[in-house]
Amino acid sequence: MASLLHESRIALASGLTKIKKSFHGLRARTRRAWWRSKDGWSRLTAGLEIEELWTQFKSEAQESSRLYKQDVSEHEGRREQSWKRPFEIVGTLVWSVLKKLSPARRLFLLLAVILAFLAVVGFHFFIFTEEVEFIAAFAALLILLVLVLGDHISMKRDVEIAREIQRWLVPRRAPDVSGVDIAFVTRPAKTIGGDYFDVFRRATDGPLLIAVADVSGKSVPAAMLMATFQGGLRALGGAGGSLSELAGSLNRQVCANSQNGRFTTAFLAELDPATGNLSYLCAGHNPPILRRDDGTFERLKSDNIPLGIELMEDYKTQITRLEPHDLLVIYTDGVTEARNEDQEEFGDARLVTLLQIAGEERSALTLANIMQKLDEFVGAALQHDDITCLVVRRN
Repeated sequence: MASLLHESRIALASGLTKIKKSFHGLRARTRRAWWRSKDGWSRLTAGLEIEELWTQFKSEAQESSRLYKQDVSEHEGRREQSWKRPFEIVGTLVWSVLKKLSPARRLFLLLAVILAFLAVVGFHFFIFTEEVEFIAAFAALLILLVLVLGDHISMKRDVEIAREIQRWLVPRRAPDVSGVDIAFVTRPAKTIGGDYFDVFRRATDGPLLIAVADVSGKSVPAAMLMATFQGGLRALGGAGGSLSELAGSLNRQVCANSQNGRFTTAFLAELDPATGNLSYLCAGHNPPILRRDDGTFERLKSDNIPLGIELMEDYKTQITRLEPHDLLVIYTDGVTEARNEDQEEFGDARLVTLLQIAGEERSALTLANIMQKLDEFVGAALQHDDITCLVVRRN
């Protein structure tokens, strides 16, 4: 009897040990699964919170629906008010979606929609049942989605290559020029953009050519025009001649290459690093802000139209002087027209306020402060225009 009781105790202890081990193993597996799920969720969401994801989704949805809204707006402008208007708008929206597909995919989508409709109304033909019709419609839509995603991925890869090429066209760092401290940054709204900047000497020990340009539009068409502008500026900038002659030659080149009324705004300047003399012209561009060492502000304006509008336009230059510790900020309209989630613009006033409190730090620090305040203002809102900013300080 004692032996039987002892064996029972041993069996019970062994069972409890196995249960405890199983429990610890289950807890360990649960922890691993939890951490893996957290890691997978972090990868899926790129570390963004739910609120940030929702804000990003809304911004991207607004951007993606812009083409459809444009088609509907054009249709509304041609039609009078009537009871048919809601149906006409829906028809226009559907056709707007269909015409952006190839004819083959357009037909494929219509067949899938027809199958789904037949399943809903309960109409069956041949051996097709309601379940078969639903499955066929779902499979067709899934195939179409995969094809569209494949096109998107392929196009994105090509655009990434174009982005790398565009990066080669702009300077990666400012030239090392005694007496002048320069910093710059650019952010395209899309993967590639139409903003351009450059800083280089026109000749050995010659004046420093400073250029900031903004091609109308965004994405691939603007980037192509920007590339031709860069090539022309580099070729013509090293050939000598006055700044006015350089602008005239660039204007003729832009006129020859522009399509669909595209133009280019630009600020061009020649700076003598030794004396601080600055010859400049503003071709329809945002007038740069010049903050003097005594705290006063000037705008470098000139009455010139953008490049690419009038073939024989005569571009006039202005002259000023950068004194030691003066600060010059050249930017595109993507800076001051950046909008937050409430559609409020950053504006010139905020930029001027930032420059008022700027000390005598290096240009890179001043530029970093501008971009930080801009990012804080915009928040999670989607960037709608290319952003370029260039800061020049004379030591």
